[in-house]
Amino acid sequence: MPASAPDRSIVRRDSPRPDLLTFEIRAKITKPDIEWMAAEADAAFDRFDAVDMLIVMSNYDGAELSALFDGDAIGVQARAASHVRRYAVVGAPAWAEAMINLFAPLTPVEEKTFALEDEAEARLWVDGSARAAPAA
Repeated sequence: MPASAPDRSIVRRDSPRPDLLTFEIRAKITKPDIEWMAAEADAAFDRFDAVDMLIVMSNYDGAELSALFDGDAIGVQARAASHVRRYAVVGAPAWAEAMINLFAPLTPVEEKTFALEDEAEARLWVDGSARAAPAA
């Protein structure tokens, strides 16, 4: 099934650079879709030493239990710790935002959450445009 299939719960969005993975969650996350997303991320980890990720939860409606405990997805999550530089989540439900913010200081990944209406700001942050310029 192509990434842009309208019946997917997760779709890939265009990114300004190949090492910036941008996904949109449009509905209840299914096992096939989380496996597809994990495969996309895993392929990027093989291709690049480091990537940035942007997740836009435009219409998140929970997840199937089988998606939450999918072995492929869990393996890629573990691998992400050594491959992801910046990770931004836009529109996360309150419980997910709290978890991300709670564990962010404990991981090597720069993580930040944004409100759905702040997607443009999230894109700037995850793309690195918000980083301070190096001293001359």
